[in-house]
Amino acid sequence: MNQINVIFVLALLCAASLPGECITGGKEAAPNSRPYMASLQWNEKHECGGFLISDQWVMSAAHCFRNGKESGVKVVLGAHSLSKAEDTKQSFDVSAVYNHPDFSISNYDNDIALLKLESPITESYAVKPVKFQREGGVDPEEGSDVDTAGWGSLNNLGGRPDKLQELTITVMERWLCGRGDYYGAKFTNNMLCAAKRQKDTCDGDSGGPLLYKGVAVGITSNGGKKCGSSKKPGLYTLISHYTQWIDRTTTQ
Repeated sequence: MNQINVIFVLALLCAASLPGECITGGKEAAPNSRPYMASLQWNEKHECGGFLISDQWVMSAAHCFRNGKESGVKVVLGAHSLSKAEDTKQSFDVSAVYNHPDFSISNYDNDIALLKLESPITESYAVKPVKFQREGGVDPEEGSDVDTAGWGSLNNLGGRPDKLQELTITVMERWLCGRGDYYGAKFTNNMLCAAKRQKDTCDGDSGGPLLYKGVAVGITSNGGKKCGSSKKPGLYTLISHYTQWIDRTTTQ
């Protein structure tokens, strides 16, 4: 199939979808501009995101570790390109994975996990922790712009980027996210939803951070079957609701 035919087929696929469901709308991040970003890999393949919160701990999403996936995961820090050799990269085995004990697969409530690296990082301009929101901090209000990043799918056709992408989206009204034709009762107080027209996180971004004014306030959790769906915006776990569990887990 020649290039013109390929483009035509892709255009037909997009036209067959609802408006805004063929573009996740991000852009390539500047290399190493987000030094906390982690690629969680199994068999050298990126499957989920995460972010560094201290010299030996990475935060991610509990749903990334279903079906025995607590074993065999490697954490790659300091990456921009997943495929190229980069002097900035640091790769770690994981000594323990802690999923929140109340994580619910039925609605992704309490979708938070902590990974302990086998050894501390070597901090550099390309690898350093990010501050995360704690209990008592101010979470973003409805209408606030927040940003996120990841190596997840660029569209609903499954195309994955090699280089880190970033995205700015808007926190949506809670009443809307809880409406029956959106998420209904599955939308809990431990979540926020955020999106913009034709802009959304997608498959492979799970576990990455949602940031407000440079502070990680959420964890990329779940969404609709199609990325960018107007009535299934991205769902994010509110980190501030888990301060005691985080402190207890990282100091045991």
